[in-house]
Amino acid sequence: QQRCVILKAQFNCSHTMLVRVLEPADLDEYRALMLQAFEADADAFTSTREERAQQTVAWWLSRMAHPQDLGRAFGAFHEGRMVGTVAVEYADRFKTRHKGHVVGMYVGNALRGQGLGRALLSAVVKDAQARPHLSMLTLTCTQGNEPALRLYTSAGFEVFGVEPKAIFNGCEYKSKVHMHLSW
Repeated sequence: QQRCVILKAQFNCSHTMLVRVLEPADLDEYRALMLQAFEADADAFTSTREERAQQTVAWWLSRMAHPQDLGRAFGAFHEGRMVGTVAVEYADRFKTRHKGHVVGMYVGNALRGQGLGRALLSAVVKDAQARPHLSMLTLTCTQGNEPALRLYTSAGFEVFGVEPKAIFNGCEYKSKVHMHLSW
């Protein structure tokens, strides 16, 4: 299992950032950051803050490090504080176990544009590529979220479709762009 530091490098700012696999001790900080994400960037996610706030500790721990190794979460840390995160889910069914799905990508507004999103995405890709049976990652991005689409495209993800009316935010429908990265 990957418990080591995934990336420690100078980013576009003056401080060193750290990206690593999350551990159970990160639970409270991870949950708080994700609940912040569901509120701050509600249209980026298919779940609401309220739905996720009701999830059990076991659910959050499973998202961070699935007991059957079917997923894990990574955190980006700045000055010892978690400021970004992403998770990946792996399928266990024979016909779909060749792919993983990237979920829960978020970097707090104050540190966007510093390379953290790219570092988090790189950690997920490396994790997936280290699994011999995997050959593809998928993700969805809310249509119109140009910074996220640029990030995913720059990492090699390609659009393979758009799902109309994928989410309803209480006021309007939003479409989701479906993307994949194959190797």
